[in-house]
Amino acid sequence: MNKEKQQSDFWDDYSEDFDAIYSHEKSKFNNLLDKVFRQDMYERFQFTIEESQPISDRTILDVGCGPGYYSLAYARQGAKKVIGIDYSEKMIRLANERMKKENLGGNCQFLVEDIKDYNPDLKFDISVAIGLFDYIKDPLPYLIKMRELTNEKIILTFPRLYTWRVPIRKIRLMIKKLDVYFYSKGRLKILLESAGLKKYKIVDIGKLHCVVVFIDK
Repeated sequence: MNKEKQQSDFWDDYSEDFDAIYSHEKSKFNNLLDKVFRQDMYERFQFTIEESQPISDRTILDVGCGPGYYSLAYARQGAKKVIGIDYSEKMIRLANERMKKENLGGNCQFLVEDIKDYNPDLKFDISVAIGLFDYIKDPLPYLIKMRELTNEKIILTFPRLYTWRVPIRKIRLMIKKLDVYFYSKGRLKILLESAGLKKYKIVDIGKLHCVVVFIDK
């Protein structure tokens, strides 16, 4: 089984549990655990939305969109067009269900797609990939493709290498047969510049490197 198929199967199986992290549809105790151990997930959401402003009337690509929380937040704030892509069919099903429930289909669309194979008929003002590169062994082709598809700004997250959570997370996901990758700031800078992304800022939030790339016009 190739890595992408293995990851797709993992996220299909984990889709509802992952969705509950954002929907909080779980017990009070498990919500408390999320608040303690996953606080940076909520902080990265706020960071991403703030760095995307102004959102109104802009086109946005959400790579590895999962159950669609970022995409739908953009749609609610008046984005002209939002495309969310993910290679997990169950994640896309959850995103579509939430989109229909909120009646946001007019400016939002979800696709089962791999960014490397995605060839839309437009370029996006903003592209985001939040939580994607935790599980990608070679991010370079993904970053190059995002650069090609983006006019103004790319927002990304990468898990930091030197934190106490690294060995715990590696062991937990190794048991589930899912690889996870961590980044020093030095390696991250080399990676971004190798992809032709020369103008950027890196902000550390919790156990994450949050990156905003500015595309030269």
